[in-house]
Amino acid sequence: MRFNGPHGPFFSSDQPQLGPLPEALSYAFSEAPSDARCDSGLRAQPSGVQHGALIGPAMADPCGVAAVPPGPPLPLPAHVAALLEAGVAVRGRGYRGRFAPSPTGALHRGNLRTALLGWLEARLRGGEWLLRIDDLDTPRNRPGAEDALMADLAWLGLLWDGPPLRQSLRRGLYATVLSALRRGGALYPCRCSRRMLADISAPHGPLSVYPGFCRQGPRPWGRQQGRLPSWRLWLPPGLIEWRERFSRPGCLDGPAQVGDTVLRRADGVIAYHLATAVDELALGISDVLRGEDLWSSTGPQVAVMAALGWTPPVYGHVPLWRDGLGQRLSKREGSEGVEGYRARGLDGPAVIGELAASLALVPSGSRLSAAELLQTLQSGDLERCLRTHGDPGAGASAF
Repeated sequence: MRFNGPHGPFFSSDQPQLGPLPEALSYAFSEAPSDARCDSGLRAQPSGVQHGALIGPAMADPCGVAAVPPGPPLPLPAHVAALLEAGVAVRGRGYRGRFAPSPTGALHRGNLRTALLGWLEARLRGGEWLLRIDDLDTPRNRPGAEDALMADLAWLGLLWDGPPLRQSLRRGLYATVLSALRRGGALYPCRCSRRMLADISAPHGPLSVYPGFCRQGPRPWGRQQGRLPSWRLWLPPGLIEWRERFSRPGCLDGPAQVGDTVLRRADGVIAYHLATAVDELALGISDVLRGEDLWSSTGPQVAVMAALGWTPPVYGHVPLWRDGLGQRLSKREGSEGVEGYRARGLDGPAVIGELAASLALVPSGSRLSAAELLQTLQSGDLERCLRTHGDPGAGASAF
């Protein structure tokens, strides 16, 4: 197939024609040495060291082949390397989860249920539950949304550990990591605009994977025609794998299903995948519990972690709560949240009861606080419930 890219004609079959992989990145996705194994979410270790919490017997080799550990990390400034290493080391000391909303509108009931699940799991496992505000995309942020979402969580008794963390205050960290990836040859500049890619894909449907137009062209990083390039991660051939608890197996073909992900937008905004991947490492997140709609985002984030030389946390993508027509709830559509519950005359315990009943944790009509709900549960109850309701044959349409 012939496309007109920013550097002239581009010929592609079903998969992009990929250029040579930078040497600094090739190890991370190539076949691992036979004597290399991984420790509990840290770096490659000599044989005999068990993989620990990240790979259990039922979750190993989600692609049906031997997992490939990350390779030597790209050079980072000493203080950033120490920050990431200290953060990831926290994984080995127990459970640490997070809830990471964007302040783009009110939390709807699906967001609230995911927050409740994350809070319950952290408390059942004797761990921590952090609140991270993903506020990097400033134009989409709404005034007052951050205060409102924190008030909603507190009203439901879902109190987080430590102060709230704001990505907007961590831009320096993300920029430093980006610079290291660029120096190491893991990034390349891309001049393809969204409009150009949309025009190219229009006759064939939306492009799910970037075709790689700018991989093999000239690579100036400065302005051209008044516009800076976006920065893409150079994704090598191979499988991207992670441990998945509730959803589809954590396995994606890198070039065919993920592609070269933008890590810095042309307008200079740090991309979601880069910031999220860095924060999961730096904050020592052991388990990510989030909605099923973010399952496909895991591939790019795991790829960033691998490029930095680290393995990912454990992921659990939970069923979405859908409306009567089977459509997923969304902030954009104004799906019901705390304000709607209050308008119906429900107090905090009634809302907790409704959220818990939607997962069959309690009978319909129950009224109880988050702390009281916690007292009714035992370790493993949430996992059994989510596995049952995440099965399309077991009533997942109710969510």
